[in-house]
Amino acid sequence: MKNSTYLYLQFADRIEKQIKSGVLNVGDKLPSIREVCAETGYSMSTVSKAYYEVESRSLIESRPQSGYYVSNTSARIITEPSPSSPDLKCLNIDREDLIDQVYGNMTDKNITMLSLGFPSNELLPIAKLNKGIIQATRQLPNSGTSYEQVQGNLNLRKEIARWSFTWGGSLTENDIITMPGCTSAISHCLMTLTQPGDTIITESPAYFGILQLAKSLGLYIMELPTNITTGIELEALKKALATKKIKLCLLMSNFSNPSGSMMPVEHKKEVVKLMEFYDVPLIEDDIHGDLYFGSSRPTNCKTYDESGIILCCSSVSKTLAPGYRVGWVSPGKFKKQILRNKIYHTLSSPTITHEVVGDFLKNGRYENHLRKIRQILNHNCNNYINTVLESFPTGTKVSQPQGGFFLWIELDKNVDTAAFYHLAMKHNISIAPGRIFSFQDQFSNCMRLSFGLPWTNELRESIKTLGRLLHY
Repeated sequence: MKNSTYLYLQFADRIEKQIKSGVLNVGDKLPSIREVCAETGYSMSTVSKAYYEVESRSLIESRPQSGYYVSNTSARIITEPSPSSPDLKCLNIDREDLIDQVYGNMTDKNITMLSLGFPSNELLPIAKLNKGIIQATRQLPNSGTSYEQVQGNLNLRKEIARWSFTWGGSLTENDIITMPGCTSAISHCLMTLTQPGDTIITESPAYFGILQLAKSLGLYIMELPTNITTGIELEALKKALATKKIKLCLLMSNFSNPSGSMMPVEHKKEVVKLMEFYDVPLIEDDIHGDLYFGSSRPTNCKTYDESGIILCCSSVSKTLAPGYRVGWVSPGKFKKQILRNKIYHTLSSPTITHEVVGDFLKNGRYENHLRKIRQILNHNCNNYINTVLESFPTGTKVSQPQGGFFLWIELDKNVDTAAFYHLAMKHNISIAPGRIFSFQDQFSNCMRLSFGLPWTNELRESIKTLGRLLHY
């Protein structure tokens, strides 16, 4: 799997490094595919795929009857959004009405949904999943109408455990509890480990669903300063934990929603050490971890957890089947409490869909699907960035995520993206205003765009329309 699957990506990464380090400059011609094959021993297929991959990153361009050249866009200077600086007091400015407006029309086919954070149906293997549904109803007892055991579908748990090797885990089926989605997994963890009035830590900005969930449970949320590239600021985390007032942390270590940040490996290791030292559980949302753009899957905090202090939650809602509601948690030393809570609040996960996903994870089908969707998302991301920089006002700051679904965009301080949302909707374009990702008065001039839609000329025009509206 390693040589055939990843060699072209490794070669593509090498080309990208040469361009970004200045070894290759704008206008330079790359060696022909035949020349590279003769020099490296790579197959023509490997080199062709590598060049296509680098082209999808908007770093090189193909010229008919001439070859590949370093593109002008490779030299474009991208300014990333500023690190957040929230007040460390636990505030709670209501965002519910705005969230209701943004997500109240999520099934309207006439609207370009740049606000939604999951893959378009065109990117999903729906025909194969349909066959899986038929097969599952035939092979399950009582055609799947019976309850599952509380811990969850055994077939699915075995496959999740096997899949954990991709991020350096060594889980078994006994280490996993299935849930109807990742948010459900996080909810069960919060209900189990907190009581109303407790204080928890999140990043800032943070996924609005998590903020609203914590609020509904009567929790206080301390939002900590977060870097758009590397995630939560470790010094701020240390100071907060040292107060001894924090009940737990809730973080996304890989391709965070909405910022797209990814903690470096050393940061992940340090976070685990801090959790262990202060005996504070970490609920880790790793739902985007499989959607990396590089040559290998990033580790998560759970990779370095030896004490069981990390509760790692994930799902296939962002990769395979959003509506199947297949999620899980690896709860570490809190397994008994989480199981008990599941009995009280859920009892059983959906039987048929969990069996279908368990089967789909077998025999490389999931990896084959992921390889395709990662390439599409990477290509989309680069197209979004280029179109935003071409169309939006000068001074616009754009994130450069290394995976996931989201671009985080920072505009001039005078722009109110909540008001801009309503203006964009008059043109049937939905964006996610930045202020819904915080309980504090911040990110009013920011927005989140999802690049989970297939890239088309119509989509490009929608982004250009946003740019034109911002110039008014």
